[in-house]
Amino acid sequence: MKKYQSLKPYLLLWSTQSLSALGSTMTGYALILWLYRQRGSALETALLSICSYAPYVLVSIFAGALSDRWNKKRTMLVCDLLAAMGTVAVLVLLKTDQLEPWHLYGLNAINGLMNTVQQPASDVAATLLVPKRYYQKTSGLRSFSSSLNTILHPVFASALFGFFGMEAVIAVDLATFVIAFVSLLFFIPVPEASTEDKPREKLLTAAKSGLAWVGANRLILNLILFLAFINLVASAYNAALPAMLLSRANGGETVLGLVNAVTGGASLVGGVIATLLPSPKNRVRAICGSLLLSMSTENFLLAFGRTPWAWCVGAVLGWLPIPLMNANMDVIFRSAIPVDMQGRVYSCRNTLQFFTIPLGYFLGGLLVDRVFEPLMASVSQDSLPALLFGLGKGSGAAALFFVLGLAGVFVCLIFTCILGRTHEANPDSE
Repeated sequence: MKKYQSLKPYLLLWSTQSLSALGSTMTGYALILWLYRQRGSALETALLSICSYAPYVLVSIFAGALSDRWNKKRTMLVCDLLAAMGTVAVLVLLKTDQLEPWHLYGLNAINGLMNTVQQPASDVAATLLVPKRYYQKTSGLRSFSSSLNTILHPVFASALFGFFGMEAVIAVDLATFVIAFVSLLFFIPVPEASTEDKPREKLLTAAKSGLAWVGANRLILNLILFLAFINLVASAYNAALPAMLLSRANGGETVLGLVNAVTGGASLVGGVIATLLPSPKNRVRAICGSLLLSMSTENFLLAFGRTPWAWCVGAVLGWLPIPLMNANMDVIFRSAIPVDMQGRVYSCRNTLQFFTIPLGYFLGGLLVDRVFEPLMASVSQDSLPALLFGLGKGSGAAALFFVLGLAGVFVCLIFTCILGRTHEANPDSE
């Protein structure tokens, strides 16, 4: 294990921050359960996600510029502390029976803002702590912890919330925060990127320089745009999935939980595979192939499948390749972007890549409720749409999955051609 000695600071950072992320995600999940119990409104619970994503879209570019100017370790510590203070405020309001939905929207907005500032600092810190030869392996570790979080947080949060209440979930969240905060403060030295002989830019100028760098590097820009279109399709999928699985004859809450668990398990296995696999000869081709496999399988199995077995197979095929895509994307970004530019470039990526997510959620819900469900309710029993997607509530969501599958495959094929030409023009861009 001596050859991994240089990774010890990063492994401590990764493990403690992953633990803290699990606690935070548990609180977010439990707050959704609490709010739905109080109000019974899907729209009000959906606003929690909108409030979390809004800071990414609105302030990411400036957050990255600030992150490049600030000490990375201090930035991460301050962001963690402010997010924890928001969680404590929710606990106090809960204990005094004064907690209202708008408090939760404010908490999610604060947490989203802190994540927006912290993420580029954390990404750069990882680059500074990890030798280049371990980029792919550490990317696989991040996918592994993210997938494990996906599997565990609904189980732990539901159990704690059901048996001990919201206070117990928040207590676990704060305990994991303390572990991560103390570890980073006292035991993880994070070096700073060299900024010698570089004049200090104004904030707006620094943000513009990030956009300019992205615009001047076609491979990075095209990869970001590729993921933006994929996120549009994927978020519409996320909006339609509960509507279909909860409504189908063979569905229900247990089946929805099963499919989500299988999704997390497939991502977990994919993260392990990404960590163990050797570097591919062509990372761009690996990214395109991974997304094409995902988009051309799961959506169609959800559209045509009638059993939990078919839906679970779709989840495996759809999510197993994603960590491999993420790992290769991560290596390209870390290798191509200068360290002193990474914060602002990552933030530009966040804005350009994630603005389609709330749009996709909105479109997915709108299309299910206003277009596809009414359309499927009007078809005859012996029609082709009824044969393909079934009848009754949930068939409209199934029809939408068919459309999403076609859209996903089309996007992958188009960008495979675009990225192939870009990579041929810039063979050293990886």
